Amino acid sequence: MIIGVPKEIKISENRVGMTEAGVRQLVKEGHSLIVEKDAGVGSGISNEQYEKAGAKIIDTKKEVYAKAQMIMKVKEPLPDEYELMQENQIIYTYLHLAAEPKLTKVLCDRKVKAVAYETIQYDDMSLPLLTPMSEVAGRMATQIGAFYLQRDHGGKGVLLGGVTGVKPAKVTIIGGGVVGTNAAKMAVGLGAHVTILDVNTKRLEYLDDIFNGRCETLFSNAKNIEDSVKDSDLLIGGVLITGHKAPTLVSKEQVAQMAKGSVVVDVAVDQGGCIETCKPTSHQNPTYEVNGVIHYCVPNMPGVVPRTSTYALTNVTLKYASMLAALGVEEACARDRALFKGVNVYNGHVVYEPVARDLQMEYKPFKPS
Repeated sequence: MIIGVPKEIKISENRVGMTEAGVRQLVKEGHSLIVEKDAGVGSGISNEQYEKAGAKIIDTKKEVYAKAQMIMKVKEPLPDEYELMQENQIIYTYLHLAAEPKLTKVLCDRKVKAVAYETIQYDDMSLPLLTPMSEVAGRMATQIGAFYLQRDHGGKGVLLGGVTGVKPAKVTIIGGGVVGTNAAKMAVGLGAHVTILDVNTKRLEYLDDIFNGRCETLFSNAKNIEDSVKDSDLLIGGVLITGHKAPTLVSKEQVAQMAKGSVVVDVAVDQGGCIETCKPTSHQNPTYEVNGVIHYCVPNMPGVVPRTSTYALTNVTLKYASMLAALGVEEACARDRALFKGVNVYNGHVVYEPVARDLQMEYKPFKPS
């Protein structure tokens, strides 16, 4: 199969869909790799490294899309790429379609085979291709929150860990999954007072065990959220319902109760956000204020630590890229239940039920051969 790796065009997105090591492996398996010129530069991978691994460097994005049977990306196709996608072409990337009605319609109209990294799911409900980026984003959320809490960056002037004789900052994390756990690791490590809220009591038991009492766990309900949010110096949203738009769990009234100079980081913003006052921003203009509370809501947070992110991503995407390239979507999905759940659009229809439900579009089940 001819596999194309285009350069990402989302603002400040420096990741790339495939490392040179991934290229080498797929070439070894008999596939042809074409990489858009300078696609890997932001991640520290040169054109020469790709060529040495066996890829051919292509000058334009248009030519990559025209020649490739499968496109491997990091972020969803943007409007400049819509017309480049071809019927029956495999688009294998993060899609987050529940928050993207226009893109979903385009994927249907173009009749591509859209496989979303974030909905490939094991029987134990874990999301292997989302996990590494959630780890990165969770850790970044605390790091970024600490940065904006500084007075010179608009914050209230609080050090997360405090110092001897001075209280530490209060960090509230909504959601105890991969994002929340990694945010908590960073916040606990810095000495903050950390509260994690989740609806899964087994998850809360697990978090109690791994943090050994160094953070507070609370069942996520309206009262506990309200009580925790109003006293927070840093509020981190890390809620995920696989494939669905994120539920709004923190209201604008609750955010208004936070002290001026507090910080909100909503990692769930790429799925619509779980905090009512949040709207997508970019790495160029990452923050805005609501009632004096700083909001950071960048959907592609890992894009600014691309060296770490790109290699972590290829570690998990390569397995399924290899299957798709060798067998095609239909046979690969017939053999692998996790990959089957990754198919979101096929033959002009939405075939992933949560996306169809959230976007109020027709759902047509995918039946692999």
